[in-house]
Amino acid sequence: MSVWQAIILAIVEGLTEFLPVSSTGHMIIASSLMGINELPITKIFEVNIQFGTILSVVVLYWRRFLQSFEFYKKLLIAFIPAVVFGLAFKDIVDAMLESVMVTAVMLVLGGIVLLFVDKWFRNSKDEHITYKNAVVIGLFQCIAMIPGVSRSAASIIGGLSQGVDRKTAAEFSFFLAVPTMLAAAAYKFVEDLLKLEISDVIKLDMDKIQNSFAAIHPEDIKLLLIGNVVGFIVAMLAIRFFIDFLTKYGFKVFGYYRIALGVVLLTLLAMGFELTV
Repeated sequence: MSVWQAIILAIVEGLTEFLPVSSTGHMIIASSLMGINELPITKIFEVNIQFGTILSVVVLYWRRFLQSFEFYKKLLIAFIPAVVFGLAFKDIVDAMLESVMVTAVMLVLGGIVLLFVDKWFRNSKDEHITYKNAVVIGLFQCIAMIPGVSRSAASIIGGLSQGVDRKTAAEFSFFLAVPTMLAAAAYKFVEDLLKLEISDVIKLDMDKIQNSFAAIHPEDIKLLLIGNVVGFIVAMLAIRFFIDFLTKYGFKVFGYYRIALGVVLLTLLAMGFELTV
């Protein structure tokens, strides 16, 4: 992977991670078009540049992260379902993550849902997240373990279903992304890049940990650093855009876009293109 390819992927990740359009689908198309979809570093890169996008949320909303301990309790409550379901269905989720067909179909189905979300939840106007809301949003977020669903869309719809208004639901989705994506990225960093067992990290087996870090190629670190910086900047801009756009226009445009993207993926698969997640 070249530096320019890393920058392009980081831009795609930063633009799509917090929008209800599925970053997975976009990364499949971007990496496939550049011919790097089967490189081992590509999968590692796609997961670990999420550290930069996570940081963008913390920087943009740093005051919210300092407001109260109750804020963190709600995030923890919403985060727990992802941990439980992620561990319980890890093998099934991993299998689905290998299927571009699943991603494409879920893009289309999710897009159809977004066409009607504004009509279904037109009376959602509550600006406060309760503990019950947090539980439901956390459960909805688990649906996004199916590739192509979009973590952002699932958690926002979870909030809307509880009467929470668009802006509040979207912002809580961003906040919930911090522990969720951080846990997923850290897990993949240890498992894929360091090639360690989680048990080795928990036991602080320093010999194995040091040997793993020593085996990392300097060029890989350079690409990850560039990707995280670019992803951070682009994600900040995307979040600002999304909040304003969602408040004014709703979800329908994103629905049409998802359907179009899903159809593109299905068409490429039908034409025999080799696409990998």
